[in-house]
Amino acid sequence: MADERWNPWQRPPRELLIDRQIREAMEEGKFDDLPYHGQRIPLEDDSAAGDWAQAFRMLRNARMAPPWIEADKEARRQRAALDAILERARGTGALGRGWRRRQVAQLVEAANRAIEVLNADAPTARQHRQALDLATELRKLDAAERDGG
Repeated sequence: MADERWNPWQRPPRELLIDRQIREAMEEGKFDDLPYHGQRIPLEDDSAAGDWAQAFRMLRNARMAPPWIEADKEARRQRAALDAILERARGTGALGRGWRRRQVAQLVEAANRAIEVLNADAPTARQHRQALDLATELRKLDAAERDGG
């Protein structure tokens, strides 16, 4: 005798009115143009923030973030600019070497300032970043200029 248990992947044997209405609306594509279709719905629940909920809500509505998050964004921007200089330097040799070395030094200094703020303000050590080493970054630049990588 065949197993006659209900399979949740099949239509139920007796469909409720609301289930039928939802199924028909889905088949007609009525849910296809809803906001956040195919995306995560942003949650407005600040319950985990406790006493800080209003402060976080104000920052979010002002499109701002806590200082340590802004510092992390700044450190990432500086790192991306540094990587772009290293990429453009591939195989260039001595042409523009002094300018690139000064740029690398400035970017490392700016990134390290942002990392210092991040490490001082971040709520846990998990968000901390390691400071960049200027000598290491200059060696990377020299290698890129010399042999393209």
